[in-house]
Amino acid sequence: MPSSVSSSAPEPAAGLRLFLAIEAPAALVAALGDLREPLGGCAWTPPERLHLTLRFIGEIPPALLPPLRERLRTIRGPRFVLRVAGVGVFPPLGTPRVLWCGVGSGQPRLLALHRQLDDVLHGLGLPGDPRVFVPHITLARLGAAPPERVAAWLHRRREFAAEPFPVEGFALFASELRPGGAVHTWLEPYALGAS
Repeated sequence: MPSSVSSSAPEPAAGLRLFLAIEAPAALVAALGDLREPLGGCAWTPPERLHLTLRFIGEIPPALLPPLRERLRTIRGPRFVLRVAGVGVFPPLGTPRVLWCGVGSGQPRLLALHRQLDDVLHGLGLPGDPRVFVPHITLARLGAAPPERVAAWLHRRREFAAEPFPVEGFALFASELRPGGAVHTWLEPYALGAS
């Protein structure tokens, strides 16, 4: 569990904004930290918020949280090794808004886990995500960063690859939007590799 978030936060009466993610281990956080450099008008993701989103759930009523947690505990699948490599921007065309690091190609177990999560959410009547799943870790929000500086950074970092790391599970997070940026609250972990 990240040290900057709590697993015992009270459940509010209003809707909960949730997502499922793989937390970045310390060695990966350090490697991604080495990618930071001044780009001007750029907000780098704080180290404690670095993660790979498996599925953005969106806002749900608090009453749906217990059955969601129960269904997530039924997820089965093998542990696997994930390789974080490559950098890019969203959107790929036009003015870039997000700087990201991707995952190496050929990740069938990651894609299988994503499909299982989609099935669980669909079974609870939650809407599907219309976007194509592009596994990545958000490094920065670019804001007013000059495009030429972003392009130069992408060129310098194009060969980036971190050491592969074992994925032993994933976690459910709540996300609260605040003026200073989103605050993520760790709610519950789910282990892979269980029978």
